[in-house]
Amino acid sequence: MSDPRTTLPLLAEARRDLTADCSRCSGLCCVVPAFAASADFAIDKPAGTPCPNLQPDARCGVHDQLRDRGFPGCVVFDCFGAGQRVTEDTFPGRDWRTDPATAAAVFAVFPVMRQLTELLWHLTEARTLLPAGSLASEVATAHARTEELTRADADELAGLDAAALRREVGELLGRVSDVARADVPARARDRRGADLIGAALHGADLHGASLRGAYLIGADLRGADLRWADLLGADLRAADLRGADLTGALFLTQPQLTAAVGDAGTALPASLNRPGHWATSTGQAAGGGRRGRRPRRR
Repeated sequence: MSDPRTTLPLLAEARRDLTADCSRCSGLCCVVPAFAASADFAIDKPAGTPCPNLQPDARCGVHDQLRDRGFPGCVVFDCFGAGQRVTEDTFPGRDWRTDPATAAAVFAVFPVMRQLTELLWHLTEARTLLPAGSLASEVATAHARTEELTRADADELAGLDAAALRREVGELLGRVSDVARADVPARARDRRGADLIGAALHGADLHGASLRGAYLIGADLRGADLRWADLLGADLRAADLRGADLTGALFLTQPQLTAAVGDAGTALPASLNRPGHWATSTGQAAGGGRRGRRPRRR
């Protein structure tokens, strides 16, 4: 098991190109996805239609007021650097706003690129978790292949079976997780894909457990031990992480944290940032979060 005190700061540096830089993008996240009026978005917006808050300079006109204006979904969204890759590398010198043909191609490529950059985010981490050997070589090969795909032309990207690639990489990351957590002492039982919506897990011992794909919407995880837990794809929307320990958590992303509730007592991996809307001291009420409701079973 790698020491997070040394590997995670290096991981943050390795992921520098997988961090969204809106100054290098043409506002693609404000145009390509569809919005549905809900708790996450104040309006309906069809796919491929610019949000009315998008300015001529490709910046959001209410960026510093998104939560107050009813757009927390925009705050949570992260393209993992896909926007600048599409704008600068796939379509250099071409502007979707003035060229309808370019617009159609850009809108087809952006969702694919976003999946590739998210896979690179996880594969980059996977490379820090393994000793030299055959599995580490598989991860390095998958990383190089995925990085190469981000440099493909628009036609190849639009025709890529991204879902198949995600399944393939997901299986590989599962094996990495098993190896990385193998020597976690007395680790908690795995809860992969578990329905834990609204669950009372205050102070729960979940260290070293696989929670990948688990539904933790609105779960009470205050003070929970999540050290070295595998959180790949776990849904943490409105989960209360105040005082929880996520040191060394595997395959956690910034959007997962941004969707959750936390405070100054939440211990995070060194490669991730504390969301700005989290409480700045310990023991405060969970402001800005929405408690999840367990869906009615039929």
